[in-house]
Amino acid sequence: MRAVDIIIKKRDKGELSKEEINFFINGFTSGEITDYQASAWAMAVVLNGMTLRETTDLTQAIAHSGEMLDLSDVVVIAVDKHSSGGVGDKTTLVVLPVAAACSLPVGKMSGRGLGFSGGTIDKLESIPGYRVTLTTEEFKKQLKAIGIVLTGQSVDLAPADGKLYALRDVTGTVQSIPLIASSIMSKKIAAGANAIVLDVKVGLGAFMQSLDEARLLAETMISIGEMAGRRVKTLLSDMNQPLGYAVGNALEVREAIDVLHGGGPADFREHCLVASAHMLLIGKRADSVEQGRVMAEQAIQKGSAWEKFHSLVMSQGGDVKVVDNPDLLPAAKEVDIVNSPRSGYLSQIHARKIGEAAVLLGAGRAQKTDLIDHSVGIVIRHKVGDFVEKEAPLFTIHANDLKSFEQARTQVLSAYQYSDKPVAPLPLFYN
Repeated sequence: MRAVDIIIKKRDKGELSKEEINFFINGFTSGEITDYQASAWAMAVVLNGMTLRETTDLTQAIAHSGEMLDLSDVVVIAVDKHSSGGVGDKTTLVVLPVAAACSLPVGKMSGRGLGFSGGTIDKLESIPGYRVTLTTEEFKKQLKAIGIVLTGQSVDLAPADGKLYALRDVTGTVQSIPLIASSIMSKKIAAGANAIVLDVKVGLGAFMQSLDEARLLAETMISIGEMAGRRVKTLLSDMNQPLGYAVGNALEVREAIDVLHGGGPADFREHCLVASAHMLLIGKRADSVEQGRVMAEQAIQKGSAWEKFHSLVMSQGGDVKVVDNPDLLPAAKEVDIVNSPRSGYLSQIHARKIGEAAVLLGAGRAQKTDLIDHSVGIVIRHKVGDFVEKEAPLFTIHANDLKSFEQARTQVLSAYQYSDKPVAPLPLFYN
């Protein structure tokens, strides 16, 4: 077989065999197939798609490109949660400690940001000292000891996905249901999760912009999970506006800490409670979603979820003084409020434009090798449906240089649309 023949076959809308997919993924993992060939193949997949059989074979090839983690000697059941990506989505930082506080072991490998969509690992690295690279032995030892692990993707687990994930971010090949589904599910299968809650984002700030696309992604991942013997629950959640108020790494960590202390934005808090309830149900700690929600609320109210987060940071080498006092998190040099240019009801806060503005500030990557500035970002102050007076504070920009501030200011202002008539709030979840 030759890589170029496989690229041409997919370019010409052919269906790849299991053997061709395995050859390509194994070759890319070993370095025999180059980045530019993998980029060409990924673009062909974006343009021409894959069948469910191809996507399932791709998922298994990526999962088996490295070590397959077996957690059965550590926990009775391992539950994982994943989001398909969005703007201001820091739910993992809350949901995992809540689940762990309810005696549900959660071991998760998270990714870095993709394009305008922030990454959990980038957020965690806002905490000085926090280790995002754990060995398999460390992963299992910590999961057994404290019931929670939140780390970056191990070089030993699904290494093909780690390479492909970084490449897609900078080659315009993120938005593809087969590539998204195989990326998410390969990590879950390789990491040994028995049950998985998948938070599929839909809207202007998501990779799936329509409900039909989101449902197709959800159904694809459910099918992959079933074939791999995993229990999968999918949620369809709104991403037309940012989740919560904060967009940017350290800013989002601070907001997650607020929620773990019982505060934070109402939409973000509610989202975390719903996701936690489903995790507790699928993990057999609750008999119903309603019971799971009560358990999640109590874990926050009683402080046990915060204690789990604290233990997580400490166990992975993070400076707990920083999470105890979020004012010690990385802070931008310039913090400026931008006021509303007019009065009216907010009819749109375009999440993608705000995510792209955060990238302009340095909170995300324009190129594969770009470094992240953990201190910068945007804090919106309203939600769709709110009435805003002219010259009232609209959003705050945290920047480290004037040029990026001005670029971001223009970009974020373009995300807002107004109406003279009342506008209904956006839903948090869709059926």
